[in-house]
Amino acid sequence: MFLIDPQIQIHMWATFGIIAIAIGFYVTEKLSLEITSLGVIGSLLVFFFIFPLQDSAGIDLLTTRRLLAGFADPALIAVLCLLVIGQGMVQSGALDEVVRVLLTRGIKFPRLIIYVVLALVLLLSAIMNNTPVVVMFIPILSALAARLGKSLSHVMIPLSYAAILGGSLTLIGSSTNLLVSGALESATGTGLGFFDFTVPGAVLAGVGFIYIIFAAPRLLKDRSSLAGSYIRESGKQFLVQAEVIPGGFLAGMKTRAGMFPDLKDLTIRMVQRGETSYLPPYEDITLKPGDILVIAGTRKALTRVLKKSPELLRGIVEESPAGKAEPPGTARAGQMLAEAMIAPASKMFGRTLKQAGFHNLTNCIVLGIQRRSRMLRADLHSTRLESGDVLLIMGLPDDIMALRANKDVVLLEWSTEDLPLAHHSKMATGIFTGVVALAALGAVPIVVAALIGVSFMIGGGCLNIRQAGRAVDRRIVLLIGAALAMGAALSATGGAEFLAHQLVILTEGRGALVTLSAFFLLVAIITNVLSNNATAVLFTPIAISLAAGVGADPKIFVIAVVLAANCSFASPIGYQTNLLVMAPGHYRFSDFARAGIILIFLMWGTFTVFASWYYNLT
Repeated sequence: MFLIDPQIQIHMWATFGIIAIAIGFYVTEKLSLEITSLGVIGSLLVFFFIFPLQDSAGIDLLTTRRLLAGFADPALIAVLCLLVIGQGMVQSGALDEVVRVLLTRGIKFPRLIIYVVLALVLLLSAIMNNTPVVVMFIPILSALAARLGKSLSHVMIPLSYAAILGGSLTLIGSSTNLLVSGALESATGTGLGFFDFTVPGAVLAGVGFIYIIFAAPRLLKDRSSLAGSYIRESGKQFLVQAEVIPGGFLAGMKTRAGMFPDLKDLTIRMVQRGETSYLPPYEDITLKPGDILVIAGTRKALTRVLKKSPELLRGIVEESPAGKAEPPGTARAGQMLAEAMIAPASKMFGRTLKQAGFHNLTNCIVLGIQRRSRMLRADLHSTRLESGDVLLIMGLPDDIMALRANKDVVLLEWSTEDLPLAHHSKMATGIFTGVVALAALGAVPIVVAALIGVSFMIGGGCLNIRQAGRAVDRRIVLLIGAALAMGAALSATGGAEFLAHQLVILTEGRGALVTLSAFFLLVAIITNVLSNNATAVLFTPIAISLAAGVGADPKIFVIAVVLAANCSFASPIGYQTNLLVMAPGHYRFSDFARAGIILIFLMWGTFTVFASWYYNLT
C-alpha cells in the first residue's frame, strides 16, 4: 500500500493544484506563457516559504535555491547555446547553397524534391534545433509547392512533423531530450547517451515519415485561397548602382542574346563605361573593372547577391561621412537592411542623394531606389528623389532605428532584417560541425561543447551579441524554469511516486509492457495540451518511479518520455514549429487535430510493438 506522511500529503496536493492551474492557463492562453510561468514559480516559492516541507530531522526539503535551480540547470544552458548556434548557421547563410541546389533540382522533379526536402528536414533536425530548420525550409517548400501547383496547406504541417520526428533521433535533436537527460542524471547520476534512443527513434521516425508523405496531405483541407497572401513575394523593383571591381564575380561577365544570364533574377538596365552608356539589348559586351552598372531587382534577389558578393556595395554612395575612415561600401557584421519612404513635403524632394546629404546625415547607405510611376535608367546618384520613393538602405541597427525621428523619411519597420555575410558561412559550418562531433563522441559534456561553440560563433563574427540575444527565447527560459520547479516540487512531495503508483494499480498484473504502453500514451496526450519541455520534465521522475514499481530498467521508461513528449502533433501550442507553419498554411486548430491525433496513435502502436521485441518486455 502506498502511504504518504499526512503533512507531506498536504504539500503534494497543493503542488498538484498549482500544476493543474498552470496547465489550465497554458492551454487556454488567457495569460501569456511568460506571465503564467512567472506565476507558477512565484506561487511555489511563496507556498513552500510559508509552509516549508521538512523531513523528520527538520531539514527543509524544498528550499528557494532548489526551486530556482532550473535557471542554472546545465540542460537549460545547453538548450540556449544550441539556439544561438542555430541562429549563427542561419545568420551566416551557411545552408544557402543547399537551398539553391534543392530549388534548382526541384524545377525538374518538384514532387520528388518535396519528399527529399522533408527527409532532409528530418535529418537536420536530429543535429540542430528544429525551429531554425523549419524557418529556413518554409520558403523552399513554398516555392516547390507553387511550382507543382500544390496547396501550401498540404506541405506545411508535414514540414513541422518531419522536424519533430527528426528531433527524436539524437540527444541534441530537441531541447526535450536534453531536459530529460538532465532530470535522469539528477535522479540516478547517469544521463542518456548521444545515441541511446536513436534506434527506437528511427523506427518511429520512419513510420511517421511514411504517414506524413502519403496520408497527412490527404487529411488536410485545401486552404490555398487564404494562404496565398502569406507567401507572395513583393514584386517591386529597386534601382541599384554597382561598380565592377578587379577580381569580383562581375568582372569578365559576357552577354548572351543581348542579356546577362548569369545575373539570375536581376536586370542590368544600363552599363556606364567612361563617357559611354550602353542600354539593352547589349551586343558583345564584356564587363570590365571600373564599369558602373544600374541594376534592377527585387529586394530578395538583391539581398541574395549581396550576401554572396558584398564587394558590390563598393561605389554605391559618393563618399564616407566626415571622420569615417572606413569605405562606405564595406560590408560588416551586424548591419541591417530596411526600407524607408520619402515623406510628403520632405526636404529631400527634388534633390539627389548627394545633394540631400543622406549618408552624412544618417550614416546609412542607400542601396537602391524604388519608384512605381516609371522605369528608371538614370545613374543612382543623379536621380532626383520624389515623395513616395522607397529607399533600400543598409546600416547599423542604431542608425536604422534613428530614422524613426527623421521627419524627411518614414521608416518601414516591418522591413528591417539583418544582412548575413556569406564569408562567415564556412566558419559557422565548421563551428557547428565541431560542436556536434564533440557531443557525439562524448569528448566533453554537451553544455561545454555548446558554450565553446557560442564563444566561437560570436568571437568569429558569425553573429553579434544582439543577434545572439535575440536567439535566446525568454519563453523557453521561463517555461523550462517553471517546469523544472514543478518537477522538483512533484518529486520532493512524493507526487511523482503517487502518480506512478496509481498507474501501476490500473495496469496491475498486466506486465511491464502494458504499463509502458499506457505511460507512453499518457505522456503523448499531455504533451499536446501542455508543452513538450514541461511534459518531459514533469514526467521523467514519474517514469523512474514507475519503472521501479514494475521492476524494469528505468532508462526504458525515460526513453519512452523522450519519444512520447516529442509527439506534439495534435495542437499548434504543443510545439513551436507547429506555430511557425500555422500562418503560411493558414491552418486552424482542427487541422492539427485531424492529422495529428492519428499520428499520435500510430506512434503509440509502433512503440508498443517495437518495445516488446527490442526491450524484451511482456
